Amino acid sequence: MASNMDREMILADFQACTGIENIDEAITLLEQNNWDLVRTVKKHAFGTVIRNCGNEKLIDFGGETMPGPTFDPASHPAPAPTPSSSAFRPVMPSRQIVERQPRMLDFRVEYRDRNVDVVLEDSCTVGEIKQILENELQIPVPKMLLKGWKTGDVEDSTVLKSLHLPKNNSLYVLTPDLPPPSSSSHAGALQESLNQNFMLIITHREVQREYNLNFSGSSTVQEVKRNVYDLTSIPVRHQLWEGWPASATDDSMCLAESGLSYPCHRLTVGRRTSPVQTREQSEEQSTDVHMVSDSDGDDFEDASEFGVDDGEVFGMPSSALRKSPMMPENAENGGDALSQFTAEFSSRYGDCHPVFFIGSLEAAFQEAFYVKARDRKLLAIYLHHDESVLTNVFCSQMLCAESIVSYLSQNFITWAWDLTKDANRARFLTMCNRHFGSVIAQTIRTQKTDQFPLFLIIMGKRSSNEVLNVIQGNTTVDELMMRLMAAMEIFSAQQQEDIRDEDEREARENVKREQDEAYRLSLEADRAKREAHEREMAEQFRLEQIRKEQEEEREAIRLSLEQALPPEPKEENAEPISKLRIRTPSGEFLERRFLASSKLQIVFDFVASKGFPWDEFKLLSTFPRRDVTQLDPNKSLLEVKLFPQETLFLEAKE
Repeated sequence: MASNMDREMILADFQACTGIENIDEAITLLEQNNWDLVRTVKKHAFGTVIRNCGNEKLIDFGGETMPGPTFDPASHPAPAPTPSSSAFRPVMPSRQIVERQPRMLDFRVEYRDRNVDVVLEDSCTVGEIKQILENELQIPVPKMLLKGWKTGDVEDSTVLKSLHLPKNNSLYVLTPDLPPPSSSSHAGALQESLNQNFMLIITHREVQREYNLNFSGSSTVQEVKRNVYDLTSIPVRHQLWEGWPASATDDSMCLAESGLSYPCHRLTVGRRTSPVQTREQSEEQSTDVHMVSDSDGDDFEDASEFGVDDGEVFGMPSSALRKSPMMPENAENGGDALSQFTAEFSSRYGDCHPVFFIGSLEAAFQEAFYVKARDRKLLAIYLHHDESVLTNVFCSQMLCAESIVSYLSQNFITWAWDLTKDANRARFLTMCNRHFGSVIAQTIRTQKTDQFPLFLIIMGKRSSNEVLNVIQGNTTVDELMMRLMAAMEIFSAQQQEDIRDEDEREARENVKREQDEAYRLSLEADRAKREAHEREMAEQFRLEQIRKEQEEEREAIRLSLEQALPPEPKEENAEPISKLRIRTPSGEFLERRFLASSKLQIVFDFVASKGFPWDEFKLLSTFPRRDVTQLDPNKSLLEVKLFPQETLFLEAKE
């Protein structure tokens, strides 16, 4: 049986030879011939023109063999028969040469923030890809590292066909020897900054944890804060920052304009504590998510159908339920107004009610929509009106039903507003017009008092917020639950799509972060290697200088001693002469005549003038063996018994 790797090679060669792009068809043909490449090609009479980057070779396996690439049967042995049930439409043999297009390969090459698409025949080489990239990216080929090959690093001379690549491939370019691009003009520098990546090292103050986040220069400060919310669960409105430059005054400002340090900048984030948050923390029920649904716009039913009298609700006078307004008129602080709304709602209808979000409508959008796709929820907006005869019935029987409260808490962010006062009504219509458009605002404006309360169900979209449903007060618990569930079904389908998109985006960002980190580590390793080499060269230069100075000093001493030596006496001299023969460590002999009356120091100077200073070498005699350098240098040769002749040898001192 052929191994999987052998079959992959046979399949790749078969496709390259025949030009068949359909893998299933190629496998079917090979299986019918037990994966024998030559037999399969000859049997079905495929002919092809193989183009090797301009050099054409023609093959015809239908009969007579034309010049072309040869196939060695020994390199592709026929495996044992493999059962296959695949259907195959036979090709009629023909001697006619059929020309097919060469197999083309698509490459998506990424370099920093650019993508270059390259299409080549599989008979081209890796070096030809680099030449194309050199023209596109203006990067010299020697400075370019082409990465992403599944087989590891490859040579420029490697033929693409030998790599057995799929049709679509992704590669990336590294240039560790090139500095980051820069521009002299301000506009050019800004454009370059927009294309650069900023590494933000963000410290979460409460847990003392650091996050290293990569953002492009075109990202905004608001995007950074939203990403930090994903990591720390601190909503943007509650984030307290340190470290932003003074120029970063607007959250819509992009990072390239904010004055951040490049390539790294340190920031610190913590949770801001506000009076509203303190009240929220003291409540027994946590602020959760709530939602609203739409209605068919039917005419409201009379309150008497619910068994409610205009003057009395469940045995309690309506005036007793309205001792204080649900929301103060002209409230400047939306959080305080909603805190009063929640407190008043609890006092009227009990503690079993939806958990109303305390904060502005924009903050409710942040909680519901601007989080990770898995954590998003629908937004339910409850519009209250004290003057409607349906209000008390809707609140006590529908909105406070345990099933409704539980479903809202699990799947919705619930935000409320009181439209009883004209000022509050006008304020909400302004918000509604800004966030949902004039159509929804006009719909609410034209609602009659007795058609309230209303329940709006909002779903966040990529570009806008969509109102899924508007539910009027004349409904039942079952109908309200059905509409909430219908809205949730629509939202779930959209949420799954958003989760897939988000996962793919995060996967791409992770790959980019890994590439950036690998590039950074490569730069650091190259820099460390270069610095180590420079230090080594500097040390070698310093030692060489010291050695040269020492040699020059020794040479100067040697020359001075040589010049100070008395002339060598002749053999025919009236005074007694001592003839010394000195053996050096290398085996050579130094011979010289000295006057017997000469001091021993002259012998030492003579030896030093030949490059053997007496402080580094000792002069020894043989019979008897003694260290001459230990004798008094002021004594004569006659006195130390180096007369009339003597053989000495030099030995380096330890």
